[in-house]
Amino acid sequence: MELAQIIKIARGDEPADLLLKNGRVLNVFTGEIIPTNIAIAQSRIVGLGDYEAHQTVDLGGRYVAPGLIDSHVHIESAMVPPPEFARAVVPRGTTTVVTDPHEIANVLGLEGIRYMLAMAKYNPLSIYVNAPSCVPSTHMETTGAALAWYDLEPLQHEAFVIGLAEVMNFPGVVAGDEGVLDKLRSFREKVKDGHCPGLLGRSLNAYVSAGIGSDHECTTVEEAQEKLRLGMFIFIREATNAHNLKPLLPLITPENAHRLCFCTDDRQPADLLAEGHIDFMIRTAIAGGVPPMTAFRMATLNPAEYFRLDDRGAIAPGRRADLMVFSDLQAPVAELVYRGGQLVARDGVALPWERPTRRTVLRSSMNVDWSKVNLHLPVEGAQVRIIGAIRDQLITDHLIEPTPQAGGHVVADPSRDILKMAVIERHMATGRVGLGLVRGLGLQRGAIASTVAHDHHNLVVIGVDDQSMLTAARALAESQGGMAAAAGETVLAHLPLPIAGLMSDQPIEQVRDQMDEMLRAAHQLGSSLHDPFMAMSFLALPVIPSLKLTDHGLVDVDKFQLAPLFV
Repeated sequence: MELAQIIKIARGDEPADLLLKNGRVLNVFTGEIIPTNIAIAQSRIVGLGDYEAHQTVDLGGRYVAPGLIDSHVHIESAMVPPPEFARAVVPRGTTTVVTDPHEIANVLGLEGIRYMLAMAKYNPLSIYVNAPSCVPSTHMETTGAALAWYDLEPLQHEAFVIGLAEVMNFPGVVAGDEGVLDKLRSFREKVKDGHCPGLLGRSLNAYVSAGIGSDHECTTVEEAQEKLRLGMFIFIREATNAHNLKPLLPLITPENAHRLCFCTDDRQPADLLAEGHIDFMIRTAIAGGVPPMTAFRMATLNPAEYFRLDDRGAIAPGRRADLMVFSDLQAPVAELVYRGGQLVARDGVALPWERPTRRTVLRSSMNVDWSKVNLHLPVEGAQVRIIGAIRDQLITDHLIEPTPQAGGHVVADPSRDILKMAVIERHMATGRVGLGLVRGLGLQRGAIASTVAHDHHNLVVIGVDDQSMLTAARALAESQGGMAAAAGETVLAHLPLPIAGLMSDQPIEQVRDQMDEMLRAAHQLGSSLHDPFMAMSFLALPVIPSLKLTDHGLVDVDKFQLAPLFV
């Protein structure tokens, strides 16, 4: 709408398109809750108060908050493309997300990023993109692509690309790696997100001095506080496998809350559909003693200001009419959701919308030379390094224990909760396989496998015996990726993810049901973890301490170098 027309309607000279009357508006600027009406013209709020309008909706005294914003999310982790993701989160009150498509970028490069940009259009959800900064995340893994600063440069001209995504190679930043610094230089005028778990002291000073503005990897109040003191925004995360919200609630004070935001990072269908999205974090925070207005600011105004999205994040003239209507301030659940002045969800269900049908073809991402794949591991020492998985965390322990062996080969030992782990390269058919051991998943028999393995997304498999591991792995090759559980030569459950080995082409509810079958199978095999597949996917990520496994072998993340299995 032309500016002069907006001003006329705001003056009251002409009727608004829509008036939401009798609402209790959360003013995130002043902290007040104001009984008033909201006048909307096309996609914008034009005024608060008494207005004439072509259409009036009586909210009956319900609360109205700005539409919620997820500060950092990998949509691919929901295992569905953006339209299905939108259908899951918009009814929860989310109207904007900032996504980092580095999962699909590590598999398909720029082709994958442009696929996500195309699929992000024509949905009832504003999807902004930060350009992936770490493809690959390190030199100690094989990916389907490698993106330098000059590959990312054209993305800056895309309307919905607003910054540089999490700079995970924090050792490279601190060491002054020119390849990393070139990306920071290229995006000097844009927002630059961070990722620096456990980084403190002078190394943290060096990281922040590079112009990186946020971090979502904090697990303790002390770590977050040091980063806040240096000027970083802290995105408090509640993912499927990283539950940082409750431990970090004591961080939130009236003095620092304006530098805090919420994010979900990696959240799978079952949690999105059962618990919720950012709304779940708001409810949890309020239940933990955070004032409702503070919780809503962290989900609206704070991320809008950090990402320079000045047209949203508050209910005020000139802002987008992205709104969440609800009844209970102490446990808010969206009843009506407006995006750009249009009703897009009611009572937890997204309203139908029209989306142009476009045929998008992506190349195959499953390229494994099975003739080179060998899971046998001869014993070469009395002690081995073992990845120690930590429940509900992405960090791991670096353990050293006596070698579990039989017949001269390293084997799993379920009695000690030690399982065999393999990362099979799937992008270039090199036949490269990284082998190791892991504790904490609890399998007593069989194996589980997945092509979701952050961030290189090779084929990762964990099991009690080689036959089960190969059965699960080969099932994924046949379906162009996904997840599988097997016992011996029998596949117990299978979730195909044919889009880059990361996402399904089915409705999110069906993916949820298939994932439930996967979890039941894993639990029947002995795992007690809430989601052992999500836990497994991060055991291959070599940028989160302490010990991880890629197709190149074990990675000592603290030293940022490959480490031998045998000690």
